[in-house]
Amino acid sequence: MANALAFRITTTSFDDDYAPSHSSRATTNFANLARGEHRQQNLRNALNMIDRRFNDLARSDNPTQDRYTVELEIVSVYLRFGDGSGDQDFPLLEVLDIRIVDLRTGERHQGIVGNNFSSYIRDYDFSVLLPRSRATETGATVPDDFGDLHGKLFRRFLQSEAYRERFPMSPVICISVSTSKTYRRTENRHAVLGVEYEQDEFSMTDQYFAKMGLQVRYFMPRGSVAPLAFYFRGDLLSDYSDLQLIGTISTMETFQKIYRPEIYNSNSFAGRIYRPSLEHQDFSRTQIAYDRVERSQLAITQGTYAEEHFMRPYGHVLDQWAAGDAVPAR
Repeated sequence: MANALAFRITTTSFDDDYAPSHSSRATTNFANLARGEHRQQNLRNALNMIDRRFNDLARSDNPTQDRYTVELEIVSVYLRFGDGSGDQDFPLLEVLDIRIVDLRTGERHQGIVGNNFSSYIRDYDFSVLLPRSRATETGATVPDDFGDLHGKLFRRFLQSEAYRERFPMSPVICISVSTSKTYRRTENRHAVLGVEYEQDEFSMTDQYFAKMGLQVRYFMPRGSVAPLAFYFRGDLLSDYSDLQLIGTISTMETFQKIYRPEIYNSNSFAGRIYRPSLEHQDFSRTQIAYDRVERSQLAITQGTYAEEHFMRPYGHVLDQWAAGDAVPAR
């Protein structure tokens, strides 16, 4: 069964003409930005924010801070059972790929793939399976195998020919820190990633990503007001160039300012001991429309879709594959 999974990749440019396709997850954060009356201005403003932040961080030989521009592609991954168990591709996950364009020299630099991460099965796990488990158990139970299937599928994708042919490096996923945890500033500093934070225990999201073979570190870059969570394989500090790290920071910090302005567009900086909160009132809103309530509701809808069109009809095939699969954690 280990060879019974086939992956297919498609890409879509994320620019000010972007419109979500019918197969794109509606809960994808960038898809949320591309709807409504002001969709094009939303996208243009977000892309301008990314470029400004990139040039602010990439100051070397960049006196006018306009040397670079960032190009983004949405990478959509589809899964098919190669043994004939399924007759169609199932939309598995979406991430972002980055290209960095040097406007002075014309060079195009490969950025880091990953960044934003969205997944139908993760929607199912967190928005359908977990609430159902908590309702039927003691009220706070997390199943022992929570995230196992999703983690194995993700790790198998990274080993697939489809991934290795297109992407030369391991992914980095960058998201918000958890509002349920407390973070403490350390003395460790990185030239690009900034000051490192640590926490006493992993969040449920940290544990979920660990099953995907990803470890986590938390850094607050120069000019940021709160740390970001970086999920990665290998060595985050040495496996990527400064420009690659800046590409991920500028892209994902911009999205977080839009998605979670209470944390990432706060008017105060994270201190030595930091507890992020969405109840914080001293923050500035961007001029970009984003419907956070709609996204939460759609997560349930699309988790249910995954259950109906993937988990139920192919559950026995998935169970057999997962039981016999021995994908290494890293």
